[in-house]
Amino acid sequence: MLHKNFKNIDKVTYGRGSFSQLTETIEPIRKENKNYFVFIVDNYFNGKPLSTKLQNKAEDLVYFIDVDPYEPTTELIDTLRDEILAQKGLPSGVIGIGGGSIMDIAKALSLMLTNEGSSTLYQGLNLIKKPSVYHIGVPTISGTGAEVSMTAVLTGPEKKLGLKCDWTVFNQVILDPELIASVPTDWWFYTGMDTYIHCIESHSGIRNNAFSLAYGDQALSLCREIYLNDGAGQTPENNDKLMVASLMGGLSLTYSEVGVCHALSYGLSKIHGTRHCFANCVIFQHLADIYPKGHAEFSQMIKKHNIDLPQGLSKQWDEDTFDKMATVSYNLPFMWNHAFGDNYKEIATMDYIKDLFRRL
Repeated sequence: MLHKNFKNIDKVTYGRGSFSQLTETIEPIRKENKNYFVFIVDNYFNGKPLSTKLQNKAEDLVYFIDVDPYEPTTELIDTLRDEILAQKGLPSGVIGIGGGSIMDIAKALSLMLTNEGSSTLYQGLNLIKKPSVYHIGVPTISGTGAEVSMTAVLTGPEKKLGLKCDWTVFNQVILDPELIASVPTDWWFYTGMDTYIHCIESHSGIRNNAFSLAYGDQALSLCREIYLNDGAGQTPENNDKLMVASLMGGLSLTYSEVGVCHALSYGLSKIHGTRHCFANCVIFQHLADIYPKGHAEFSQMIKKHNIDLPQGLSKQWDEDTFDKMATVSYNLPFMWNHAFGDNYKEIATMDYIKDLFRRL
């Protein structure tokens, strides 16, 4: 088994109010290329107070991008790249301000600004040919781990798969818990559960190790404090913890792997456009036999926070739909291998995967 030699974030700024340091953080980078930055901001903040605090200069380009209800596409990245280069040339860097989808857009765009052709050519591991421009992530919702991940997940015409390489990883992240205070309670829960499920799956497979367990154990401990203990709830203190848990959960899965829930989530999201974190929650409620302890705690969290997840979705799907979802999920061998071991092909057959989807 090859040991992973993964790239971590170069620099991290953490703490309440740390977003105010963005100007001084990026100032040394402004001398690069055409001396301007591209800001990729969740459209949720357009017209809201955050939009007036971006600290952008007149020469910068600011894009407010609506990622609701759909996740980033290869078409979006290619269109943005072509427009930016035609308008102003190669920027000094890209800044993503938003949730996991915005993080993925910023990472993917930073890569495609220096690599020719469609982003569909680079969906996979280590297919990128040239280093990205400098890129910085400022999460405004926590749990996806996108701020630390070496993957920028994109939905293309044929597959949902990430641009994954060392150059995907952010050069800098700013973790300011004040920025996640406005997250609606349900999405604060769904994204936090992405961290929780990351760690349950990272632990429960053949690729776990002391490194992944150390980060994952701490992330799980924080998740239990945030979502289960007496002080559970969307408080400033818990938002501080959630930002740290998200980062640690991302590091845990980076040196291990995710499993069944995430493999199914890719299929559900690709075929139905379901947002990733929500899809994980919809699926995980039906995986008691695969992740019994995690499922039991997840069920307690659902009850404690009065979360209502949809039931009976599969009754609406025909056999062709099951085939399409299962095909997407089946083609994620590392996840199935991690979950079930080296004989995973004997377990995770197309029929087995379709039966898992029939539980939903």
